[in-house]
Amino acid sequence: MAAWPKAAFEAKDVAGGLAGAMGSSEFAHSDAIKVKAPDIAENGSVVPVTISTTLDGVEQISIFADANGSPLVASFNLSGSQAYVSTRIKMGKTGNVLAVVKANGALHANKKEVKVTIGGCGG
Repeated sequence: MAAWPKAAFEAKDVAGGLAGAMGSSEFAHSDAIKVKAPDIAENGSVVPVTISTTLDGVEQISIFADANGSPLVASFNLSGSQAYVSTRIKMGKTGNVLAVVKANGALHANKKEVKVTIGGCGG
């Protein structure tokens, strides 16, 4: 079992979280990564997110909510499995859900903006 990346989850920005969780903060944009999340989340405490990719050799998928004080919200180490994860994340306010995939040693990413409403009133 891998060691808990405490510094990555405590990082205050995406670059720090990326470096701690994935060993680098440099990534290339990839449309081969799909980020499925609602356009509007009425409850930022339980935002459903699904990440999938057609990239080969996927080793890890990490999910960031860039507007959160600690943006790394989940990280999954994968080995020989389908490159797909589904979870619920907490978002404090409107921002991007960034999915970073480590495949064959390189980092690739895609994102989707999610609007978080206050009190579920839609505005």
